[in-house]
Amino acid sequence: MPRDFLKNVRREYDVIVIGSGLGGLTAANVLGRTGYRVLLLEQHYKLGGLATWFRRPGGHVFDISLHGFPFGMIKSCRRYWTREIADSIVQLKNIRFDNPVFSLTTEFNRDDFTRLLIERFAITQETVHRFFDTVRAMNFYDDQSMTNGQLFERFFPGREDVVRLLMEPITYANGSTLEDPAITYGIVFSNFMSKGVFTFQGGTDHLIHLMERELRNNGVDIAIRSEVDEIQVRGGRVCGVRVGDRTIGARAVVSNANLLATVNRLVGPEHFDRTFFNDASAVRLNNSSTQVYMALKPDDKIDESTGDLLFSSTAPAFRTDLLLDRNITSRTFSFYYPRIRPKSPPRCLIVSSTNARYEDWADLAPGEYEGSKQDLIETTLDALDRYVPNCRERIAYIEASPPRTFQRFTQHLGGSSFGTKFEGLMVSRELPKHVRGLYHAGSVGIIMSGWLGAINYGVIVANDVDAQLTAAAIG
Repeated sequence: MPRDFLKNVRREYDVIVIGSGLGGLTAANVLGRTGYRVLLLEQHYKLGGLATWFRRPGGHVFDISLHGFPFGMIKSCRRYWTREIADSIVQLKNIRFDNPVFSLTTEFNRDDFTRLLIERFAITQETVHRFFDTVRAMNFYDDQSMTNGQLFERFFPGREDVVRLLMEPITYANGSTLEDPAITYGIVFSNFMSKGVFTFQGGTDHLIHLMERELRNNGVDIAIRSEVDEIQVRGGRVCGVRVGDRTIGARAVVSNANLLATVNRLVGPEHFDRTFFNDASAVRLNNSSTQVYMALKPDDKIDESTGDLLFSSTAPAFRTDLLLDRNITSRTFSFYYPRIRPKSPPRCLIVSSTNARYEDWADLAPGEYEGSKQDLIETTLDALDRYVPNCRERIAYIEASPPRTFQRFTQHLGGSSFGTKFEGLMVSRELPKHVRGLYHAGSVGIIMSGWLGAINYGVIVANDVDAQLTAAAIG
């Protein structure tokens, strides 16, 4: 008999959270800690969304997400999770760029970038400070008419080399392009500029284990392999969800699913006025990714001067279309040294990540698809050999994940690695005005600049839910 993953789930909760990305996990934790009866439903067999991992024979454990987030993660994890989680966050100090225009290493903070821009790129100190002060002052409610390209042209006219230095890492962090609103770059970049790039020591598996333990300590019920088929709405407000033939009641629902899937599939157009539904339907998906996971043989080590994060490219210029092209010219390599997982067998792992278009992979026939995956592996090894000589002979295991893989495991529409473009933020925030008790804490452009953005958006939404339920109780 198939296992009943809803066996111990109650008939009704104060809040149901759909999806266990970091936004959903954090919303559930904050609400559980506040004292609400919370149910977390996850369609996959593991929690974490894109903050996840997988194991392969030989003791290899691969993290899916690129390891790198701002200093603010420490404060957010300490405040909304636990001190143990916060204390496991460590800095990465060896961030490398290598492309036809320049090759350099940086600690990726404001002081070091200021030094580089003045000494290596001959930008005046006044211009550098004005640029950093401008992006630091950006907020979510600023004018969106200026694009990233226009921002750079304002401060660094004609300097494609400077654009490449400042823009390329953020494109990998949240999918921003030169054509997107400048705030999609400025807020994310200024967060990283605070004190550099950090990662979680112990690996994503350890992080999610600690988060699951904390959720259960705060009374949150968790059900995996429980795909929500419908968010139920009655009289203009949510009343619960349906999982297969099981209905579970709720006073509020937080969807951590893709925004478009939430509106179109889980709720349905009949529950929204036409103007809002049209606005929601017009929201653009962000791009997807391809990744190649590589493990060196057990006794083989990589010199740490190779870098923690390496932004490599053979393209002569930084352009959005080149970053997304199937003919890959730019790759970000994440190097996982044994110190990242000190309690695991000493392994050196490498993850190559590239931005990609889902449509380039979506309709490939089986044979062509497998051939394209193998080509992705071979071209990645060709690129890696420059930094890890003789890598083919040194690698014990290798595997590729194109956009279709991302879609299959996360159910993100189009395999989107970063949810929707920035216009999704307004739709996400406006949901409870159109269906009372319905909230969204998924990936929406700028606010979801990786792990920190996901956690902070989960907090924002949890506070909104708390305010609504408190007001309802008083009323």
